Amino acid sequence: MMSFSKIALLTAALALSACAQGGFGARGANTVDLNAAQGALDPASPAYFNQTVGDRVLFAVDQSTLTPEARATLAGQAQWLMTNAAFTAIIEGHADEQGTREYNLALGARRANAVEEFLVSQGVAANRLRTISYGKERPIEICSEESCYQQNRRAVTVIAAGAGA
Repeated sequence: MMSFSKIALLTAALALSACAQGGFGARGANTVDLNAAQGALDPASPAYFNQTVGDRVLFAVDQSTLTPEARATLAGQAQWLMTNAAFTAIIEGHADEQGTREYNLALGARRANAVEEFLVSQGVAANRLRTISYGKERPIEICSEESCYQQNRRAVTVIAAGAGA
């Protein structure tokens, strides 16, 4: 009888723990956030910008020149920003782990500036844009392989509500 009580108590504790961690149908890893999904469908939402328009462009090694693919994405960003004038943008420049910290900060700045100049050339007001370079300090992929380096050589446009940057 004693072991049955312990098993029942253990089972109850595990069930409560699973509920507290989002299991058993609560907002856990296996559920869909309908609010986020709806946001991605709203053309005026930041989720739509990030997922449908695209919030990042990639660069070649040691380059800040925009590729044709990058220009296409940025044209979409410019259109979205002009349509949604209540938003501002911070353009983050990033680099891969190769090279010195100083070199990569400068390269990230050149990449962010290239994006900013393109958006302004497409009609986005310069006072709605700001740039920052993180160099190699914020990688999204961590490994010493080209597949990782490619993802880290990027500029990311982060939008926020608010007039003027």
